[in-house]
Amino acid sequence: MGAAIGQRLMSLGHELAVWNRTAEKTRPLAAAGAKVAATPSQLVASSETIITILTDAAAIDAAYRGKDGLLAGDVAGKLFIEMSTVRPETERALAAAVRKKSAIMVECPVGGTVGPARDGKLFGFVGGEAADFARARPLLEQMCRRIEHVGPVGAGAKMKLAINLPLLVFWQAFGEALALCRSLGLDAARIVDIFADTSGGPNVLKGRAAALTAALQGKDVGPITVDVDAMRKDLRTMVEEARSLGTTLPVTSSALQCYDEASRAGLGKGDITTIPVRWMKQGDG
Repeated sequence: MGAAIGQRLMSLGHELAVWNRTAEKTRPLAAAGAKVAATPSQLVASSETIITILTDAAAIDAAYRGKDGLLAGDVAGKLFIEMSTVRPETERALAAAVRKKSAIMVECPVGGTVGPARDGKLFGFVGGEAADFARARPLLEQMCRRIEHVGPVGAGAKMKLAINLPLLVFWQAFGEALALCRSLGLDAARIVDIFADTSGGPNVLKGRAAALTAALQGKDVGPITVDVDAMRKDLRTMVEEARSLGTTLPVTSSALQCYDEASRAGLGKGDITTIPVRWMKQGDG
């Protein structure tokens, strides 16, 4: 996702410096003309605005607070835009650390995958002070088709978790639906088309129709943009956040167990379409 966002910004004429914990992931942007920073602190020194999108709270901590991290040097006056999908408390703690360094931060986790990121058609959920949002907005508008400022820092993270919840539960529910109609022997593309044209078919069925059909046929789904383990992380985060609010998410918790089973079966790095296909084919020898 980060590389796709970088490609979008470069296509609009922005000069880019990039850093990644896995150095080879910077190569496509470097080939397109981006400068590669040796460390996060080096990246900050050459940038006015710093955009981060990281796997989890531990990755955020390492990138920002580690030796030669983003906050290791003088960052006064800089703007940080944090786009990871994590718990609200993670973003609030980070924003406080950024403020102590005389810089500002807004969070903007996004809805969408690599294609929308490359085209500037993400959906951004912003948390931050109004003045900070105003400063970040011109850049956010170049990355997102729609931006919603939903409250202070932490609100964006909460909204993103809520948005992702029914989507991730859907992939498991869809697998269960497929298990009911598998015996009909219908063509995979036809099955996907039927579901997509019903009230039970969300937008993702249309956007992922080709990959889902390929997965149902046992074919290559193409480049993986969302894998099972990444979505397991999001499901766990949702359950943890609900627990902190004194409530439970029984359907989400059950879906998480199914994702965990898929990962234990060696499917964690597979495309998200692995989830419904696995369930539909349960019982195969």
